[in-house]
Amino acid sequence: MKKLLVALCMFALPMLALAQEENPVKWEFTSKKVNATTYEVIAKATIEKGWHVYAQEAGEGPIPTTFKFAKNPLVATTGKVKEVGKMHKAFDKNFDSELKYYENTVSFVQTVTVKGKAATKLKGSVEFMVCDDHQCLPPTEVEFAFNVGGK
Repeated sequence: MKKLLVALCMFALPMLALAQEENPVKWEFTSKKVNATTYEVIAKATIEKGWHVYAQEAGEGPIPTTFKFAKNPLVATTGKVKEVGKMHKAFDKNFDSELKYYENTVSFVQTVTVKGKAATKLKGSVEFMVCDDHQCLPPTEVEFAFNVGGK
């Protein structure tokens, strides 16, 4: 009986550990050179079926997607972070509010200008909340770094 209990624990523990690390959003960070001093830095979220990520101006209730850029004297952001994807708007009974969100994929694009000719890194983080029809996972923060500037 004792051996059976140990065997069950050995099989159950890895599954429980995986269940607690559920993360239905995968992020990919890239940069694209627009001209000699201007870059677009792109954060692409790929969202598992049935889940959604909120827009930067989501509505009342959920944590919106928010970008923070670390100070770098060689890099200046231009304008706001743009959202590229199919935005959904729907009333959510859980938050009792009309909300804006994305399913499947969304890209967030920030234009930056590099001062001087030296290569540098633009670092920061994105905080987001992901929900399905029944639950929301706690807000998550993911750090990123982009190489910009130089030849």
